[in-house]
Amino acid sequence: MKVVIFCGGYGLRMRSGVDSAPKPMMTIGDRPVLWHVMRYYAHFGHTEFILCLGFGGSAVKEYFLRYEETVSNDFVMTKGGQRIELLDSDISEWKITFVDTGIDTSIGERLRRVRPYLEDDDAFLANYGDVLTDAPMDRIVDHVMTSEITASLLAVPPQASFHVVEFGTDSRVTGLRSAADLNVWINGGYFVIKKDIFDVLHEDEDLVGDAFPRLSAMGKLEAIPHHGFWAPMDTLKERSQLEDLYRSGKKPWALWSHDNRHRGNPPDNHHQVADSPHHDNRIVNKTPESDGPVVVAI
Repeated sequence: MKVVIFCGGYGLRMRSGVDSAPKPMMTIGDRPVLWHVMRYYAHFGHTEFILCLGFGGSAVKEYFLRYEETVSNDFVMTKGGQRIELLDSDISEWKITFVDTGIDTSIGERLRRVRPYLEDDDAFLANYGDVLTDAPMDRIVDHVMTSEITASLLAVPPQASFHVVEFGTDSRVTGLRSAADLNVWINGGYFVIKKDIFDVLHEDEDLVGDAFPRLSAMGKLEAIPHHGFWAPMDTLKERSQLEDLYRSGKKPWALWSHDNRHRGNPPDNHHQVADSPHHDNRIVNKTPESDGPVVVAI
């Protein structure tokens, strides 16, 4: 399947100045987070990418035009560096289409503008260029393609970096709970989308804010709950946390790495792909921890 990646936003919370690189080009280790996202998809055999560019698009193009395989692969050097023999390769099998989709364009409109490159496809994958996970994309795709839904999104628990405050009419606090402990799920991206999406996605609209509610009302949108690793890189703090994981050698998202290949896949209870019925045309899922519907924030 082709993979559409939205990587044209400003990423204001990540920028330290007007000349800062676009957020998808911020690095984790030696490679941009965008590369980590693409490498994840390539692990599952999805190596044809369509990059929806906007702010900082030239930096994305320049990076891949000058790509150095030796940065992240072992190699043999002979003749004083005149000959390089790669022992492995990252992107030699990748096909990347670079499309300028505008600076202030909504994600839905970015998708509409790359539609000509998707005309021959019954379905495609889509994602933000700055979110990492270890979700079992092969099983998710199989599940969606054998169902009657039009699109799916990865549903993940909210980050635990803030607390929900409970208080009465006198403003006295009656409780504090970590957001991660609530029966609430958020949109984690990693969309699987069938071409019918273009029937409900109109000009200048947002994908999640406009088209997805229409699919939800039709019973055509499904949330796939994921209990494993998921992490955004929206802030410098989140980037630092991912960098720490990378430097420690604990890279849950790097399913392609030598260590992960030899460790094997995580247990099934960490990779839940639920058969989640729609009730009253709402996006709801039953999870192992709950007998009833949960709220999914998209």
